[in-house]
Amino acid sequence: MIEALKEKILKAQEAGSIAGLFVLEQEANELFDEETLLQYYANILELALERLTDALESARRLDMEDVEDFATIRALYEYAIEHYSAGKPIDAAALFEIIGGLTEDETLTAAMRIHMEAAKAGMSLDDFINTVADIEATQNAGSFYVCAFKEAARELLANGEKGVS
Repeated sequence: MIEALKEKILKAQEAGSIAGLFVLEQEANELFDEETLLQYYANILELALERLTDALESARRLDMEDVEDFATIRALYEYAIEHYSAGKPIDAAALFEIIGGLTEDETLTAAMRIHMEAAKAGMSLDDFINTVADIEATQNAGSFYVCAFKEAARELLANGEKGVS
């Protein structure tokens, strides 16, 4: 069973398909040990960073309707959240800013701006989730990123516009 999964993963990697790797995520989580799972996610991130580089070099916006572009944004968002969770808010803020500029999707762009301002202000991820993010509305929206916010987000944005951190 593990060998069959590894074969599927190899085919997705060879095709450069982040979406294909995400399709196999649940199975990977169930079957792989921690070390193998970390490598699996590292492969997803590597492909996402390659696609990011390609998009930046060609000044191309990613299309949230395209399955590979969508998967790329998801992988980059998870990478930014990982930095935020690890207590690296400046790195996370930079990543949120990049993600927000990668697409024409206004909802994503607006959400990444709120993420960025929270991280720049030094707000912990836990505080962001508890005081700024509306997790229930985000879950109801079925989004992979926090896309709904409480009233505190307005103040955060206002302070960001004033240059207050």
